[in-house]
Amino acid sequence: MRAALIVGLSGAKLTAPERAFLADVRPAGIIVFARNCAEPGQLRRLVGESRDAIAAEDVLVLVDQEGGRVRRLKPPRWRELPAAAAFGSAYSADKDRGQRLAWLAARLVAADLKAVGVNSNCAPVLDLRVPGAHDIIGDRAYAASAADVAALGRAVAEGYLAGGVVPVVKHVPGHGRALADSHLELPAVHVPRAELEATDFAPFRALADMPAAMTAHVVYSAIDPELPASTSPRLTAEIIRGSIGFAGLLISDDLGMKALSGALRDRAEAVIRAGSDLVLHCSGNLEEMAAVAAGCPVLAGTALKRFETAVAATRIEQAFDLAEAAGALAEVTQHIA
Repeated sequence: MRAALIVGLSGAKLTAPERAFLADVRPAGIIVFARNCAEPGQLRRLVGESRDAIAAEDVLVLVDQEGGRVRRLKPPRWRELPAAAAFGSAYSADKDRGQRLAWLAARLVAADLKAVGVNSNCAPVLDLRVPGAHDIIGDRAYAASAADVAALGRAVAEGYLAGGVVPVVKHVPGHGRALADSHLELPAVHVPRAELEATDFAPFRALADMPAAMTAHVVYSAIDPELPASTSPRLTAEIIRGSIGFAGLLISDDLGMKALSGALRDRAEAVIRAGSDLVLHCSGNLEEMAAVAAGCPVLAGTALKRFETAVAATRIEQAFDLAEAAGALAEVTQHIA
């Protein structure tokens, strides 16, 4: 049996207590951060030892490798990767070329990730760039237009899939309008539903066929004035699974973020009760991990099927021209303002 949980690790080496935790709880996956990524050989060993401890072939290994400000694998050990806004700039200059560059860059990143055992990237960001909003999204967004974000988001997601990496689109149903950083406090968006449906929700609807998505710790008062998307049964059923039509694996954003309140076990139970399939906890603090695990059910039923579908995507890889992809990434960097 597996727990409906993805956890972080404390450092560059798997500790004995962490190994015992992974063996006992058997989470659906792990997520790595800069603290876990000293160099490629080390990261491969850490991932391999973690998978061995979980004792399963079907393990999702996540990372946030968006580019720009949000990338855990950094130079000089890993290649430079610009923020999403650079791809948006290339796309605005030439839409067809911009999409091709986005696909090639994502395919190249997928190859880098698979080389160290990572099979899931928490990207692309489908949030809109909204003037006046908090800059927690900012250049992480491809564009201000829902249609442009959807076009580039699909190119990136399909580039990852071509490399056997699961794209985890985020932050459904949209973090772009938030006036606060959900790492620090709970943002609330006070915009009519009709406007949200036509703008913020639209890129997620366009990519509703993707295998995985991450929820937003954001209140959308027009749908649920009290609970954020990550813990709102109404918003999950009515918007994410309903009008957006997403049927894939739904993963919460990090339970450790200050947007949420209450005990960690209660947060985990709230996320599952709302309709997410997997709980995400990132800090690598073992005591916190144990508390979160206590609130996570066994992965079963529809959630298990969605998980298996996502894992199946990691086994399909298409050939690509490495030199062309590296050239594409270099071309995109020219669009950085």
